[in-house]
Amino acid sequence: MTTKSSAAAARATVHGYPRQGPARELKKAIEGYWKGRVGAGTLRSTAAGLRRANWHELADAGIGEVPTGDFSFYDHVLDATVMVGAIPERHRSAVEADALDGYFAMARGTQDVAPLEMTKWFDTNYHYLVPELGPGTVFTADSTKQVAELKEALALGLQARPVLVGPVTYLLLAKPAPGVAADFEPLTLLDRLLPVYAEVLADLREAGAEWVQLDEPALVQDRTPAELNAAGRAYRDLGALTDRPKMLVASYFDRLGEALPVLAGAPVEGLALDFTERAAANLDALAAVGGLPGKRLVAGVVNGRNIWVDDLEKSLATLGTLLGLADRVDVAASCSLLHVPVDTALERDIEPQILRWLAFARQKTAEIATLARGLTQGTDTISAQLAANRADLASRTTSALTRDPAVRARTASVTAADARRAQPYAERAAAQRGSLGLPLLPTTTIGSFPQTAELRTARAGLRAGRIDAAAYEERVRAEIQEVIAFQEKAGLDVLVHGEPERNDMVQYFAEQLTGYLATHHGWVQSYGTRYVRPPILAGDISRPEPMTVRWTTYAQSLTGRPVKGMLTGPVTMLAWSFVRDDQPLADTARQVALALRDEVNDLEAAGTSVIQVDEPALRETLPLRAADHAAYLAWATESFRLTTSGVRPDTQVHTHMCYAEFGDIVRAIDELDADVISLEAARSHMQVARELAAHGYPREAGPGVYDIHSPRVPGAGEAAALLRKGLEAIPAERLWVNPDCGLKTRGWPETRASLENLVAAARTVRGELSES
Repeated sequence: MTTKSSAAAARATVHGYPRQGPARELKKAIEGYWKGRVGAGTLRSTAAGLRRANWHELADAGIGEVPTGDFSFYDHVLDATVMVGAIPERHRSAVEADALDGYFAMARGTQDVAPLEMTKWFDTNYHYLVPELGPGTVFTADSTKQVAELKEALALGLQARPVLVGPVTYLLLAKPAPGVAADFEPLTLLDRLLPVYAEVLADLREAGAEWVQLDEPALVQDRTPAELNAAGRAYRDLGALTDRPKMLVASYFDRLGEALPVLAGAPVEGLALDFTERAAANLDALAAVGGLPGKRLVAGVVNGRNIWVDDLEKSLATLGTLLGLADRVDVAASCSLLHVPVDTALERDIEPQILRWLAFARQKTAEIATLARGLTQGTDTISAQLAANRADLASRTTSALTRDPAVRARTASVTAADARRAQPYAERAAAQRGSLGLPLLPTTTIGSFPQTAELRTARAGLRAGRIDAAAYEERVRAEIQEVIAFQEKAGLDVLVHGEPERNDMVQYFAEQLTGYLATHHGWVQSYGTRYVRPPILAGDISRPEPMTVRWTTYAQSLTGRPVKGMLTGPVTMLAWSFVRDDQPLADTARQVALALRDEVNDLEAAGTSVIQVDEPALRETLPLRAADHAAYLAWATESFRLTTSGVRPDTQVHTHMCYAEFGDIVRAIDELDADVISLEAARSHMQVARELAAHGYPREAGPGVYDIHSPRVPGAGEAAALLRKGLEAIPAERLWVNPDCGLKTRGWPETRASLENLVAAARTVRGELSES
């Protein structure tokens, strides 16, 4: 019989919880507010109700300390910007006039004012709004939100811990504001920012906070000695404050490395560390620095980013080792549960035994509570849970779903030549110019067009049995006809069919590939009110039959202009899914690539002359440590080439990426060997075009001139100005004109106007080039 731990009773906690509600109530309330159907009071009341429900759910599950401040109307980094008063000057009057409308204006922009730039949160598919700072930035504390939400939780009788973006990570995530020199380093503002954090900490202490969590995930990345010194100074100064709560400094997503001794030696009361597989080195590193004597350790042993059940016995072994390294060890997920869906109990169509392999946010909180009880009271008290967990893990290991001998044999037979096009780019480019006959500065879009109310109604009707497949397909044909007709009238050069048949760019394919599971309620926030349902990649992957050929060839039959075939690439299929964790990612990527290769070859055989394979996740999946980059990029770029290298030289291969930092993967972009790449560039003012030029990128590129994540319509003059910026870096014969991303989330009126302006801008600049 096991004995109880001699340490203090372990507390179960989490860093954050899904914001949307089980039925995406928050999304519906916010979008209703934007459309004028929901008042501000109703929106705030809905949000407060969701927070209360989340806290009660956590407490009922055995979570002894709930997080506050992690809830957000749009983005927690934008909330931090408001908290420290770093409102961009162009938005200041709107924020002063109405704080809520001003907040949304910073996130989405208005017709007259551009929003903040948006990019990926480390290597996740969550997007944050990038702070804009400069030498003249004046910080002022505004702890209204943080204090109010803490008081809400305390009023319910709960033990609560406010969660803030830490000052070092906030500055490292920031960029120079427009008009500020590109080499300005926001971290130089640290001494100006720390007094604001001190004021917020004092406010939270006065409001009743015993602990405050400061998230510093930027410290798991490679950091310079100056940046590490700044982190040490920040927590030395904050630690020296007398009017503050206890501080818990949290990191996640990877190992802390050289930042660990800096934080371990800081005068703070606790650290929260990730101890899942990708950050397992934290355990030995913590022992090497002598542990955390006299301090609290929040041990992230349950994976907060994936949806597989935890190996409870393995986690207990890790926790047992950690008991000797800190004064108190509490149990948590590795990061916020923002990155997983709410509850597996909502899924009715997944086989019950397979469902037992899965753990969404609600199940993960139960796992955390179980581990805390086992750590404190002994494993005998959780023997039933451990036995059930062993059975679930064994069931997954032995399931026929996870292994297909034919798929594994095909994957094993791949050669290096299979992942290289037979002709060099120069020969391909000449063949494509001859066959496509496109003008200078050809115009196109990224793929999707607005999904109309009629289309959504038809899709819902098909699911509910109110209409049959024939009626639904007639609606899809009508949508494609409208999209093709508009593009021809607008004057676009390379068309798309608009993707009306697709619910999501990953899920659509996952539902047609073996080895994937689909959910009905597995929603995860991507940004703002944009939620996605990542499919679950559970087994070996193959393609039973063509997936896109039918609708692409139908669209091509309606026009004499080329229509792009549209596919989602293998890296993005992994990154935007919950991926199996029982084999290397490289092996899974190769399986997906071979399935997509079959689709590419079938599209070409059906007469498609331009095929786009989107890889927006290539950058976001880049490991956070430089030492891990080469191995990842080798298999990631190979999987793309394996997908696309079976086509003729006159078939033009496109790819697309968006809303990430591309500068450090330009060499990998080159290695993809795509003929044309389109990239997000409007919010960053063509930064990526300059990065491609600096690398000497030799192929065609379309840096976006239309920010599709804002409802504003860019004028033709604005788009032309961006094009001219692009031409400073990319020669006209290699420059394409396109939006930043797909148009699924936009409405038809703004889409029509924006694309008409895009075409007008291209014509204007073509005219200027012909006169020069």
